[in-house]
Amino acid sequence: MGVFDFLKRKKAGESDELAKSELISTEDIDSLDAGLQKTKAGFFDKIGRAIAGKSTVDEEFLDDLEEILIGSDVGVPTTIKIINRLEKRVAKDKYLNVNELNAILQDEVTEMLTERGQGQAVNFNMPKKDEPYVIMVVGVNGVGKTTTIGKLAHQFTKQGNSVILGAADTFRAAAVDQLTIWSQRAQVPIVSRGMNADPAAVAYDTTISAMSKNVDIAIIDTAGRLHNKVGLMNELSKIKNSINKALPGAPHEVLLVLDASTGQNALEQAKQFTAATEVNAIALTKLDGTAKGGVVLAIIDQFSIPVKYIGLGEKIEDLRPFDKLSFIKTLFK
Repeated sequence: MGVFDFLKRKKAGESDELAKSELISTEDIDSLDAGLQKTKAGFFDKIGRAIAGKSTVDEEFLDDLEEILIGSDVGVPTTIKIINRLEKRVAKDKYLNVNELNAILQDEVTEMLTERGQGQAVNFNMPKKDEPYVIMVVGVNGVGKTTTIGKLAHQFTKQGNSVILGAADTFRAAAVDQLTIWSQRAQVPIVSRGMNADPAAVAYDTTISAMSKNVDIAIIDTAGRLHNKVGLMNELSKIKNSINKALPGAPHEVLLVLDASTGQNALEQAKQFTAATEVNAIALTKLDGTAKGGVVLAIIDQFSIPVKYIGLGEKIEDLRPFDKLSFIKTLFK
């Protein structure tokens, strides 16, 4: 995009951040495009049909848009916000075509996510520090938690970081074995005490081991049981306190893994875990397998917790940092 195109889009009212999204590489957009085909087909094709033949944003179109957004698991509260923003945006100029609507929706959704704490894209290049960066991973069984840990370990080591895993999910028979397999795939060490060991003790040992070996990043798995809130809160608090005892200030990141294909159920899980512990980052898996990727918008809007990573496949390379600009641009492509 040239400077005159940039200024022209700015004059049209587009946000500075979204205007700069033209600088996103076509390679990034193409790879996301393949992973989000189901969402694009189920969501934005419907928007195109809803606006066909229209020249204004009327009540009929807004009703159709509301139905499409809710049907794509954007959720009622977030859908209402998007509709309200759209109404305000087009209040002065009612003329509309598909391209203009796409540009307006991109702009408004981008600004909404920014307001809700979704910052610039992260990457797998972790800054070198004098102490390990400790990531505590939480989430229910079946969302891809162990797989995400393995993929993270692979990506971090690929960028030159040393990594150690901690098998603190000691309640499920296969959990320790699965994490051990992923440690072998990613070629990183693992601290394991087997099934029925005290998870807090495993987390403590992992942190101590990371410190003694000057490891850059420690990733600690936790039990994926979503039992009563009191039990969950007590268990996760005990693990966090154990990590902090070994290394004051840790864990530096509590990463909640959610399955995007479960839609509103993912939102309910987010409610449970954010009530139980101080989640400060989210990984959304299986976005390639769902037509309801709108849940990404709902989660960011309703919880003001940044989505840090997204899963777009089963391969070890199919975890990528979440970039809201690339994501939104791909959906409206």
